[in-house]
Amino acid sequence: MKALKKILLVIVVLVAIALIAAAVTKKRYAVEREIVINKPKQEVFDYIKFLKNQDNYSKWVMMDPAMKKTYTGTDGTVGFVSAWDSDKKDVGKGEQEIKKIADGERVDFELRFIKPFESTEQAYMQTESVSPTETKVKWGFDGHMNYPMNLMLLFMDFEKMIGDDLQTGLKNLKSNLEK
Repeated sequence: MKALKKILLVIVVLVAIALIAAAVTKKRYAVEREIVINKPKQEVFDYIKFLKNQDNYSKWVMMDPAMKKTYTGTDGTVGFVSAWDSDKKDVGKGEQEIKKIADGERVDFELRFIKPFESTEQAYMQTESVSPTETKVKWGFDGHMNYPMNLMLLFMDFEKMIGDDLQTGLKNLKSNLEK
Protein backbone atom coordinates (compact mmCIF):
# COMPACT_ATOMS: atom_id res chain seq x y z
CA MET A 1 0.00 0.00 0.00
CA LYS A 2 2.88 2.37 0.83
CA ALA A 3 4.41 1.82 -2.62
CA LEU A 4 1.09 2.59 -4.31
CA LYS A 5 0.78 5.85 -2.33
CA LYS A 6 4.31 6.85 -3.35
CA ILE A 7 3.59 6.11 -7.00
CA LEU A 8 0.35 8.12 -6.80
CA LEU A 9 2.18 11.02 -5.15
CA VAL A 10 4.86 11.00 -7.85
CA ILE A 11 2.18 11.04 -10.57
CA VAL A 12 0.33 13.94 -8.89
CA VAL A 13 3.57 15.92 -8.57
CA LEU A 14 4.50 15.29 -12.23
CA VAL A 15 1.04 16.34 -13.41
CA ALA A 16 1.22 19.48 -11.25
CA ILE A 17 4.65 20.36 -12.65
CA ALA A 18 3.36 19.87 -16.23
CA LEU A 19 0.31 22.09 -15.56
CA ILE A 20 2.46 24.81 -13.99
CA ALA A 21 4.89 24.64 -16.93
CA ALA A 22 1.97 24.95 -19.37
CA ALA A 23 0.71 28.01 -17.48
CA VAL A 24 3.95 29.88 -18.17
CA THR A 25 4.61 28.52 -21.68
CA LYS A 26 3.73 30.64 -24.72
CA LYS A 27 0.46 29.88 -26.44
CA ARG A 28 1.11 31.53 -29.83
CA TYR A 29 3.57 30.78 -32.59
CA ALA A 30 4.25 32.37 -35.97
CA VAL A 31 5.95 30.88 -39.01
CA GLU A 32 6.90 32.69 -42.21
CA ARG A 33 8.82 31.68 -45.30
CA GLU A 34 9.70 33.65 -48.43
CA ILE A 35 10.96 33.17 -51.95
CA VAL A 36 11.80 35.42 -54.92
CA ILE A 37 9.92 34.69 -58.13
CA ASN A 38 11.14 35.99 -61.47
CA LYS A 39 7.85 37.60 -62.47
CA PRO A 40 6.36 41.08 -61.98
CA LYS A 41 4.59 41.70 -58.66
CA GLN A 42 1.08 42.22 -60.03
CA GLU A 43 1.27 39.01 -62.08
CA VAL A 44 2.31 37.03 -59.01
CA PHE A 45 -0.34 38.65 -56.82
CA ASP A 46 -3.06 38.06 -59.39
CA TYR A 47 -2.20 34.35 -59.22
CA ILE A 48 -1.92 33.89 -55.45
CA LYS A 49 -5.12 35.75 -54.59
CA PHE A 50 -7.13 32.85 -56.04
CA LEU A 51 -7.46 30.04 -53.48
CA LYS A 52 -8.17 27.48 -56.20
CA ASN A 53 -4.63 28.07 -57.50
CA GLN A 54 -3.27 26.58 -54.26
CA ASP A 55 -4.17 23.21 -55.82
CA ASN A 56 -1.13 23.79 -58.04
CA TYR A 57 1.44 24.55 -55.34
CA SER A 58 0.31 23.88 -51.76
CA LYS A 59 1.97 20.83 -50.21
CA TRP A 60 -1.13 20.19 -48.10
CA VAL A 61 -3.42 20.01 -51.14
CA MET A 62 -0.99 17.71 -52.93
CA MET A 63 -0.95 15.27 -50.01
CA ASP A 64 -4.35 13.95 -51.12
CA PRO A 65 -5.29 14.60 -54.74
CA ALA A 66 -8.54 12.66 -54.11
CA MET A 67 -9.81 14.95 -51.33
CA LYS A 68 -13.30 16.31 -51.74
CA LYS A 69 -13.38 20.07 -52.36
CA THR A 70 -16.23 22.55 -52.31
CA TYR A 71 -16.23 26.28 -52.96
CA THR A 72 -18.51 29.10 -51.87
CA GLY A 73 -18.47 32.61 -53.30
CA THR A 74 -16.27 34.24 -55.92
CA ASP A 75 -12.63 33.15 -55.85
CA GLY A 76 -10.13 35.96 -55.42
CA THR A 77 -12.58 38.07 -53.38
CA VAL A 78 -13.21 38.56 -49.66
CA GLY A 79 -15.60 35.92 -48.34
CA PHE A 80 -14.61 33.16 -50.76
CA VAL A 81 -14.41 29.81 -48.94
CA SER A 82 -12.51 26.74 -50.10
CA ALA A 83 -13.43 23.63 -48.08
CA TRP A 84 -11.73 20.25 -48.09
CA ASP A 85 -12.48 16.80 -46.70
CA SER A 86 -9.92 14.00 -46.80
CA ASP A 87 -9.75 10.51 -45.38
CA LYS A 88 -6.01 11.06 -44.81
CA LYS A 89 -5.28 12.00 -41.21
CA ASP A 90 -2.53 14.46 -42.19
CA VAL A 91 -4.99 16.41 -44.37
CA GLY A 92 -8.25 16.09 -42.44
CA LYS A 93 -11.25 18.34 -42.91
CA GLY A 94 -11.58 22.10 -42.83
CA GLU A 95 -11.98 25.28 -44.78
CA GLN A 96 -10.08 28.39 -45.73
CA GLU A 97 -11.69 31.79 -46.19
CA ILE A 98 -10.32 34.97 -47.76
CA LYS A 99 -10.77 37.55 -45.00
CA LYS A 100 -8.98 40.60 -46.41
CA ILE A 101 -7.26 41.66 -49.63
CA ALA A 102 -4.91 44.61 -50.06
CA ASP A 103 -4.77 44.55 -53.86
CA GLY A 104 -1.32 43.84 -55.18
CA GLU A 105 0.07 43.50 -51.64
CA ARG A 106 -1.45 40.90 -49.35
CA VAL A 107 -4.20 38.33 -48.90
CA ASP A 108 -5.27 37.31 -45.39
CA PHE A 109 -6.91 33.93 -44.82
CA GLU A 110 -8.68 32.26 -41.93
CA LEU A 111 -8.11 28.51 -41.68
CA ARG A 112 -10.79 26.57 -39.83
CA PHE A 113 -9.67 23.03 -39.10
CA ILE A 114 -12.39 20.55 -38.18
CA LYS A 115 -10.62 17.15 -38.26
CA PRO A 116 -8.43 15.65 -36.87
CA PHE A 117 -8.64 18.57 -34.39
CA GLU A 118 -10.65 21.77 -34.16
CA SER A 119 -8.74 25.01 -34.49
CA THR A 120 -8.99 28.40 -36.15
CA GLU A 121 -5.77 30.01 -37.33
CA GLN A 122 -4.69 32.95 -39.47
CA ALA A 123 -2.50 32.82 -42.56
CA TYR A 124 -1.40 35.25 -45.25
CA MET A 125 0.45 35.65 -48.51
CA GLN A 126 2.25 38.89 -49.23
CA THR A 127 4.06 40.24 -52.27
CA GLU A 128 6.89 42.78 -52.43
CA SER A 129 8.57 44.09 -55.55
CA VAL A 130 12.30 43.32 -55.62
CA SER A 131 12.70 44.71 -59.15
CA PRO A 132 10.31 45.26 -62.07
CA THR A 133 10.67 41.56 -62.95
CA GLU A 134 11.19 40.00 -59.49
CA THR A 135 8.75 39.54 -56.64
CA LYS A 136 9.34 38.39 -53.09
CA VAL A 137 6.44 36.26 -51.83
CA LYS A 138 5.99 35.70 -48.11
CA TRP A 139 3.69 32.98 -46.84
CA GLY A 140 2.93 33.11 -43.14
CA PHE A 141 0.93 31.25 -40.53
CA ASP A 142 -0.06 32.46 -37.07
CA GLY A 143 -1.16 29.74 -34.70
CA HIS A 144 -2.06 29.14 -31.10
CA MET A 145 -2.47 26.27 -28.69
CA ASN A 146 -4.76 26.57 -25.70
CA TYR A 147 -3.72 25.65 -22.16
CA PRO A 148 -2.65 22.93 -21.31
CA MET A 149 -2.03 21.68 -24.86
CA ASN A 150 0.42 24.57 -25.35
CA LEU A 151 2.90 22.42 -23.43
CA MET A 152 3.47 20.63 -26.76
CA LEU A 153 5.16 23.82 -28.04
CA LEU A 154 8.11 22.89 -25.80
CA PHE A 155 8.52 19.53 -27.52
CA MET A 156 7.38 20.05 -31.12
CA ASP A 157 9.16 22.31 -33.58
CA PHE A 158 6.22 23.99 -35.31
CA GLU A 159 8.63 26.47 -36.93
CA LYS A 160 10.28 23.60 -38.80
CA MET A 161 7.18 21.45 -39.37
CA ILE A 162 4.97 24.18 -40.79
CA GLY A 163 7.88 26.17 -42.23
CA ASP A 164 9.09 23.25 -44.33
CA ASP A 165 5.58 22.80 -45.78
CA LEU A 166 5.31 26.53 -46.54
CA GLN A 167 8.74 26.48 -48.22
CA THR A 168 7.77 23.46 -50.34
CA GLY A 169 4.64 25.31 -51.44
CA LEU A 170 6.63 28.42 -52.30
CA LYS A 171 9.12 26.39 -54.35
CA ASN A 172 6.21 24.82 -56.24
CA LEU A 173 4.69 28.28 -56.76
CA LYS A 174 7.99 29.63 -58.14
CA SER A 175 8.37 26.64 -60.46
CA ASN A 176 4.81 26.99 -61.78
CA LEU A 177 4.99 30.75 -62.35
CA GLU A 178 8.43 30.71 -63.97
CA LYS A 179 7.54 28.03 -66.56
